Amino acid sequence: MGNTTPLRKQQDVCAIPCFDHDKVAAVQAALTEEEERLPELADFYKLLGNTTRLKILLALAEGELCVCDIAHVLGLSIAATSHQLKLLRNQGWLRKRDDGKMVYYRLHSADLLKALKGDLKMLEARLG
Repeated sequence: MGNTTPLRKQQDVCAIPCFDHDKVAAVQAALTEEEERLPELADFYKLLGNTTRLKILLALAEGELCVCDIAHVLGLSIAATSHQLKLLRNQGWLRKRDDGKMVYYRLHSADLLKALKGDLKMLEARLG
């Protein structure tokens, strides 16, 4: 992944004098440390920015399911469901188990599930 930050022109940079040079320098240093990983984090959130994939993760929080059952839960075709499952599996969040012609999926990331459920609680508190 290349640098996705657009090149800034001089006229695009704020011309107002900085009030707290030390704070700005500290924030710039902190962001510089993370800058290499930010595109990866953006891709991470892009993958989670899909309600179908979120539903799959939350459905699998209830336990292992076969592709057919996940498709029925979502109201999608098996092909569309398999595509979404592959994206999640490639991220390392799911594990699959073959049993003859049946393929079963389960969550592999308890930390991700904990974060998702925490975010849902935060949204409920915000809206409630």
